[in-house]
Amino acid sequence: MLLNDVLEKLDEKQDRIIEIRRYLHEHPELSFEEEETARFIGDFYKDVPVDDIETDFGGQRGIVVTIKGAEPGKTIAIRADFDALPIKEETGLPFASKNEGVMHACGHDGHTAYMLVLAETLAEYKDRLKGTIRVIHQPAEEMPPGGAIGMIKAGVLDGVDAILGIHVMTNMETGKVFYRRGNTQTGRSYFKLIVQGKGGHGSSPHLANDAVVAASSFVMNLQTIVSRRINPFDVATVTIGNLDGKGTFNVIKDSVTIEGDVRAMSSETREIVEREVRAFTEGLERSFRVTCDLEYKNDYPVLYNDPEVTERVRKSIEQAQIPEVEAVLETPPQPPSEDFAYYLEKVPGCFFYVGAAPESGEAYPHHHPKFNIDEKSLIISAKSMAAAVLSYCGTTD
Repeated sequence: MLLNDVLEKLDEKQDRIIEIRRYLHEHPELSFEEEETARFIGDFYKDVPVDDIETDFGGQRGIVVTIKGAEPGKTIAIRADFDALPIKEETGLPFASKNEGVMHACGHDGHTAYMLVLAETLAEYKDRLKGTIRVIHQPAEEMPPGGAIGMIKAGVLDGVDAILGIHVMTNMETGKVFYRRGNTQTGRSYFKLIVQGKGGHGSSPHLANDAVVAASSFVMNLQTIVSRRINPFDVATVTIGNLDGKGTFNVIKDSVTIEGDVRAMSSETREIVEREVRAFTEGLERSFRVTCDLEYKNDYPVLYNDPEVTERVRKSIEQAQIPEVEAVLETPPQPPSEDFAYYLEKVPGCFFYVGAAPESGEAYPHHHPKFNIDEKSLIISAKSMAAAVLSYCGTTD
């Protein structure tokens, strides 16, 4: 069987996957600035028997590779992201970041490494494949508006029947693969509110209009949105990440800036939160006689996994009997947002998870300066994705 041959070939290349991951980990680049990473990916494919490669896809350094099977069939897209984060690394790893203040603290180095070697392996066996595999190397997952939008606008999903993606997860046990049908990751919104009052002397508050008091009321009232406006069985969070009211102890501030983050597990819930934030803003102006300037943006949508495609992924991984995979389990909804959701708005697909908790020591969360993955998760990712792709496309043997 082709799947067995592919899995054996991936075993032979496991050390190479790790080597690539470590190189990329040493050389991280921020979203929309991934010039050297994009060049590295493009150079990798120069000697790989793919049918087509497009670089700078969408004008933002994306790379799209096409692998055509010997017989016609469905077209499946598989995606890996390759940007890093503005974080100073504190892992102490021998292959720690060489770019000061930039770190692969979310596993995208691992995503790219496994995808490169998997694509190479699938290309080597394309005479035994049906259909077409479109490999998407996507920049800028971490920074809104995200790299997916530009690639979609440039036509990366044209003719695609389904799309798959993987995220390695340090909060999940290595050796296990996780999936979820339906709404799986939250949609995200951002807001910025400038509250303009009237400054004055601390001894004479009646002659001023304290923006700090007004802003504080807004922050506290926001917490009632989730507790009093959202169905208890729905998921939503409203977080104030920045309240810029710094001044002098005896001076009444005339202006305060608030920035907040909203997550919701359905578009309906996200609309409720936005409506309430806008209502509180209007109420603040009436109650405190301040002027408010609100900027509210909805970016990454709720990530929805197509039930049929997800079930096929689950079955394919289980039936592959991958030695490194101990179990394939359903996961609860995941709080973070992910721009893979944009692809899933256009075509059916599945975004699933591979456990990457370190074998020993603390499993630091994503976006932490000490974040690190168990590198066994990379061969599991490659093999799991191979099983899903071959199941979907079909083979000639």
